[in-house]
Amino acid sequence: MKILELKKQRRQRRKYGIRKKIAGTDVVPRLTIFKSDIHIYAQIIDDVKGITLVSASTIDKEVKGLLKSGMTKIAKSEIVGEVIAKRAIDHNIKNIAFDRNGYIFHGRVKALADGCRKAGLEF
Repeated sequence: MKILELKKQRRQRRKYGIRKKIAGTDVVPRLTIFKSDIHIYAQIIDDVKGITLVSASTIDKEVKGLLKSGMTKIAKSEIVGEVIAKRAIDHNIKNIAFDRNGYIFHGRVKALADGCRKAGLEF
């Protein structure tokens, strides 16, 4: 088995274990992330209604205006966390359930979470 396929299967297994325990409601929605090699994406989801309430990523126009050339991916992730937290607070969302989507809570994932906490979200 190829190493990349094995890594993907392991992440999927972790993701399913996390999703058994975490579900977003209208009171406490779920913040989930996805990271590619270049970009990071974050969404706040109400799983009961099945809708995305707020989203932010490194490809948003607002976020692109805040990014500078030469920034690390970790710094970009923290900015995305701050932007999604501001958007969530504008929608009267203060508490969330953090879904790391099978990724290890380290590096970019941790930076995004710290950015959300710094901007006022609680989880």
